[in-house]
Amino acid sequence: MKMKYIPTISSTISPRYLASFLKEQYGLKDASCKVIRIGINHTYLVETDFEKYILRVYTHNWRSQKEVEGEMELLSWLKNKVSVSYPIRDKNGDYIQKMNAIEGERFMVLFSYAKGEIVRNPSEKICYTLGLEMAKMHQITLNKQLPRKDYNTDSLVGWVHDAVQSHFPTSTNELEYIQKAHQLLSDQFKNADYNALKSGIIHLDLWSQNFKIQNDSMITLFDFDNCGNGWFFLDIAYAVMLLFKEEPDKAIFEKKKASFYRGYESILAISEEEKRLVPYGGLAIWLHYTGIHAIRFNDFSSLFFSPAYLKAWLQIVNNWMIYNKIEV
Repeated sequence: MKMKYIPTISSTISPRYLASFLKEQYGLKDASCKVIRIGINHTYLVETDFEKYILRVYTHNWRSQKEVEGEMELLSWLKNKVSVSYPIRDKNGDYIQKMNAIEGERFMVLFSYAKGEIVRNPSEKICYTLGLEMAKMHQITLNKQLPRKDYNTDSLVGWVHDAVQSHFPTSTNELEYIQKAHQLLSDQFKNADYNALKSGIIHLDLWSQNFKIQNDSMITLFDFDNCGNGWFFLDIAYAVMLLFKEEPDKAIFEKKKASFYRGYESILAISEEEKRLVPYGGLAIWLHYTGIHAIRFNDFSSLFFSPAYLKAWLQIVNNWMIYNKIEV
């Protein structure tokens, strides 16, 4: 009797199998592989006698092949010009592997290993370097586009209320906050001075978990899974907001923000309109990831995403808005 497989949402591919696959497909002798994070995508550490790599296995139906190809195209532009973790070609010259998991087709990419440490609350010096590297990236991607999502008010937050409501319909105060924030962002972005806004390809997720620091002076950026097309101030906003979140002394935060801006503006100017919109950009991206938590509840966020968490999570962004003297 033929065995029937029960449908799954997201399986975890065997590290032992992946190690064998990498030896064959990439010629990595004596490669070992182990899970380091099960999240939006699955991340593995690959080690040989001489080198380390990061292997990302994309979740089924999370990104299309065209979207993954767009991410690889971006990283090929940035490699050797910006300090990034870049994709590794296999023996056939391909970046993207396809795997037939139980739940369906999944993509896989091997990346160079970002050396250094993750630092949640970076120094002023590192903030300068972060601004510098971000501006280098933006300089390269200015006015370029990828076959990826266009980030605007609707794609960032227009869907978030309904996604959250589907899980927590009784969280009325939080749902009302999301609605009011969406309207505020719609008004601000619609009435912005577009002539003063630069745009191109953005990372959208440059926080402390997505860059590593070496010797308090070098930064390597990684995890471009959310890259897309949008205003540059969005990247600036999210980075600055996370600096605000992690630094309890707001006088020190202001120094770090100024250092970040100096680093960035050593490459690209930041207009006064872009700086004005930074608080709103932080709000938009924070709500965007609130929605991601909701739509990925079953296979990612169910361990922590609860009504109490939602309340605390939104209070973080509201503190940011209050600090910037903006009422939602």
